Amino acid sequence: MEEKRREDAAKPASEHEPESAEPEEARQSARPDVREPAEDAGASAPSESAPEPPPAGQQPVESAEEGRAAPLETEAAPAEAATGAVPVRAVVEALLFASSEPLSAARLSSLIGGVGASEVKRVLSELRDEYDRDGRGFAIEELAGGFLLLSRKEFAPFVQKLHRQEASRKLSQAALETLAIVAYRQPISRTDIEAIRGVQCGPVLQTLLDAKLIRVAGRGEGLGHPLLYGTTKRFLEVFGLASLKDLPRAEEMKKP
Repeated sequence: MEEKRREDAAKPASEHEPESAEPEEARQSARPDVREPAEDAGASAPSESAPEPPPAGQQPVESAEEGRAAPLETEAAPAEAATGAVPVRAVVEALLFASSEPLSAARLSSLIGGVGASEVKRVLSELRDEYDRDGRGFAIEELAGGFLLLSRKEFAPFVQKLHRQEASRKLSQAALETLAIVAYRQPISRTDIEAIRGVQCGPVLQTLLDAKLIRVAGRGEGLGHPLLYGTTKRFLEVFGLASLKDLPRAEEMKKP
C-alpha cells in the first residue's frame, strides 16, 4: 500500500484531475461563426440587370423566344411618300396651272412619281366635278390627247380684253381655207391643195408652218415625192379639239 501511494504521488498533477465534462453545445458555441454556403445558387448569384426601357414611341411586347420585352416595330410609311406630305390632287392642280400645253395622264404620272395613270385620271375626274359644282371660272379640258386648265367659254370676252388678243396673228381668209383643207384631207400635198383652191398657196403654207398649225407629215409617192402636210397638236389646242374626230362634219356646217 505504501508503494502505491508513492507512485501516485510521483504522477503529474494533470493525471490526477478528472477530464472536464464540458457540454458539446458549449464547445460548438466557442467555434468561430462560419456560415456554410447557401444551397440555393440562385440566391447567391448576381441578379441579371433589368432590361432597358424601349425608345420613345415604342411599346414593349413579350418575345416568345426570350420571354423578355422587345421593341414593337413601326409600320412602313404609306406609298404617298412619293409626293411627301403634299396631296396628289394638289400636285396635279399645280402642274396643270403651270403648263401652257396639254399634259396626258401618263405624263402627269411620270412627273409626280409613285402614282399610276389610272389614279391620275381619277383625280382629274374629281377635280372637274368639283370645278363644275362650285361654278369656278376655269375648267379642266381634254385637248390634243392631254388635259389643260382653261378659262370657261362664257368668260372669253373678259379674257380677250385682258390680252387684247395678243396680236394673235389673225389668220387671213386664205389661211383659214388652206388650214381647213389640210385638216380634212391630210396628209395632202401642195399640188392637191392648190387644185382644190384654184390658186397658189406657197406663202400661205409657210405662214401656217411658222404658226405651228401644220407640219410636214411625210412625202408622197408621186413625181418628185412631194411634201405632205398635216395638222399639229397646236392646231387642236387653238381650236379646242380633243382629236381630229371632233372636227365639224360637212353636214353640220350647212346652212339651214
